Amino acid sequence: MLKKDLIIIVIISLILVGVINYVSTEYRRYDYPVMAASDTLMNVIEVETEYGLAIDSFDIYKGKVKRNQFLADMLGKFDVPYVHIDKLVRNSKEVFDVRRMKVGNRYAVFSSLDSVAKAKYLVYEESSIDYIVFHLGDSLYAERQQKEVTSIRKHVKGSIESSLWNAMKDADANPMLAVELSEIYAWTVDFFGIQKGDAFEVIYDEQYVDSLSVGIETIHFANFRHYGDDNKAYHFMQDSVWSYFDEEGNSLRKAFLKAPLRFSRISSKFSNSRLHPVLKIRRPHHGIDYAAPSGTPVYSIGDGVVIKKGYQKRGGGNYIKIKHNSVYTTVYMHFSKFAKGMATGKKIQQGQVIGYVGKTGLATGPHLDFRVFKNGKAIDPLKVESPPVDPVKETYTQAFKATVKHWDLKLLEYAPQAETALN
Repeated sequence: MLKKDLIIIVIISLILVGVINYVSTEYRRYDYPVMAASDTLMNVIEVETEYGLAIDSFDIYKGKVKRNQFLADMLGKFDVPYVHIDKLVRNSKEVFDVRRMKVGNRYAVFSSLDSVAKAKYLVYEESSIDYIVFHLGDSLYAERQQKEVTSIRKHVKGSIESSLWNAMKDADANPMLAVELSEIYAWTVDFFGIQKGDAFEVIYDEQYVDSLSVGIETIHFANFRHYGDDNKAYHFMQDSVWSYFDEEGNSLRKAFLKAPLRFSRISSKFSNSRLHPVLKIRRPHHGIDYAAPSGTPVYSIGDGVVIKKGYQKRGGGNYIKIKHNSVYTTVYMHFSKFAKGMATGKKIQQGQVIGYVGKTGLATGPHLDFRVFKNGKAIDPLKVESPPVDPVKETYTQAFKATVKHWDLKLLEYAPQAETALN
């Protein structure tokens, strides 16, 4: 009997070993994850964070920088010793100068959950993406961080009924796209002369932080139909520099900008006999008047050197004269004030702010009187023809053709998704 029981026990043991080996083999075959001994519950549970800090570990005070508010004012209510604040400022100088904090920008103080709140971190939002974390623990220092940014490819097209800005809103696009297009087409399209029926189509990337748009990242392709003519723009890089070119490889950048300021209107054109609004007499007006609010930035239409800057008693008020080359000179008048650093002899780059719209001199309201001289003779600024510069080089021809083909095919993909606005 004992021998029979022993045999049964051996058989059962063998069966159990076989089952265990089979289960172990199957477990390994499916490669189930095994939690290491060092793993904790915090590694498994997703912790809600803000600026990379666990929000359930702190009391958080949020505010906006006020006028004449300094770092000491932000941290004063949290009993941070002034000697610590002073050391923090000195230690952080290479990362961020606290004197550059802007009124209206957001900040947050993360303090301990103790009965006596003690500040652990101060976060200052330098922009919608960049922020500075000031550490207030045993070590006093700052580090620069960025929020997670998502880039979304978009396609938009529309027709103009009143203004480009409103057309963007009607097309459910970011209105700032209008500003970007005005930059791209500054040399080829007169945005002061756009009319009802003009149309646009754009493929671009827009950046988002969470669900909030933080700006246009890149415009890859654009077409602006103006007075029935297509003006295509392809984003292409040559010699490590990105720029925009038409389908033939000609640069959209010209020797001069089309206009010295953006989003305004022409209130008076070039004329040999205009009734002066103040003097009430007819005399030549060899320039263009752009009506715009006081303080509107005015840009140099091209590279050059300031040859005159001052106040014109005969009516021009605050003015600047820029020599661009041996042929062309431009004059900008009625400034409310000059841009910082403007002086005779200063070199100016195309698109650089040189002053701000005002009504100094003989003027009934804020506007810019803009004049162009060719070989010393006043000419109509609207009739200045500027040759394109820096076309696509021969060595980049094939790469550029591939770029054009790529975005043209993309347009065909987008075509069925919306009504055609450019037909």
